[in-house]
Amino acid sequence: MLEVADGVSLRVIEAGKPGDRPVLVFIPGWSTGGDIWHHQIDTFAKNHRVIAFDPRSQGESTKTTSGNTPEIRAQDLHALLERLGVRHPLLIGWSQGVQDIAAYVERYGTKELAGIVLVDAAVSDGTDGMATRAQETAAQFKMFAVYQAHQKEYLGGMMRAIISKPPSDDAIEGLVSTGMRTPPDVGVAMLIADMFGVNRTPALKKIDCPTLIIASAKSGELARQQAAANQIPRARLEKVEDAAHAVFVDQPDRFDELLKNFVAGLPANAAHN
Repeated sequence: MLEVADGVSLRVIEAGKPGDRPVLVFIPGWSTGGDIWHHQIDTFAKNHRVIAFDPRSQGESTKTTSGNTPEIRAQDLHALLERLGVRHPLLIGWSQGVQDIAAYVERYGTKELAGIVLVDAAVSDGTDGMATRAQETAAQFKMFAVYQAHQKEYLGGMMRAIISKPPSDDAIEGLVSTGMRTPPDVGVAMLIADMFGVNRTPALKKIDCPTLIIASAKSGELARQQAAANQIPRARLEKVEDAAHAVFVDQPDRFDELLKNFVAGLPANAAHN
C-alpha cells in the first residue's frame, strides 16, 4: 500500500528489477484491479521493472466518496510514480485507464514519458458525444441503473461480455469479487466522470511521445480509436482479432507480442529506473 494523497493509499504490485529498459506501468479499467494484468506482469517482469495498481475506490485501495475521476486518478498516478522513483515510464491504460492517461497528459504533458499504450477505448469527448451518440448514451444510463440495483449480477454479465475466453469460472468470480469492492454509487459516479465528465480529446494533440493503440477488431469504438491515432503524430493502431474488450486477457500472447515490439522500438536515450 502506498499513500498518494491525504488519506488515500493504493495497493501496488511491483515485479522485475530496475534497469536500462523502460518501467512498464499497467493501469486497469473500471471496477477491476492490477491483478487483471497478471499475464503481462509475469511476461514483462523478466526484463523490465513492472508496476500495476488498484486505482482509488477499486480493489484493495482506499474507497473515497470524492475524487473518483480520471483527473484525480491522474494526480494519484503522478504521486505514485514520484514515490516509487519512476522516471520515463511507459504508461499502459485499458478502458477507464485510457481516460486516466488522457487526463494525465492534459495535466503533466508527455515529456517525462517513454511512451503510451491505449487499450481498446476511445478518449472521451465528454457531453459533446451525448448528442452525437444519443442512443448509445441512453443505453449507458439504463446500464447504470441495472448496476446500482443488481451489482453482483451486472458485474458477472459484464465480465463474461468483456472477456470472451475466460480462463475459468473461478477467474470470473475473482473479477466479480474485486468489482464488488467498489460501492455501486461510487461506481456510477466513476462511469459518468469517465464517459461524460470532460472532453479529453484535446489531450490527443499534446501527445508527443511514441504511442500505440491496441483495439479489439470487434470494438464499437474502433472508428474513434482510429481517429485518435490519426491525431497523434507518432501513433499507430493495431487491431486484435478474436478478442472482446479485454484484449490482453483474450489474446495475451498477441497482445504481449505487440507490446514487446513497441517497447523494442522506443528510443534508447531516455533514462529509466
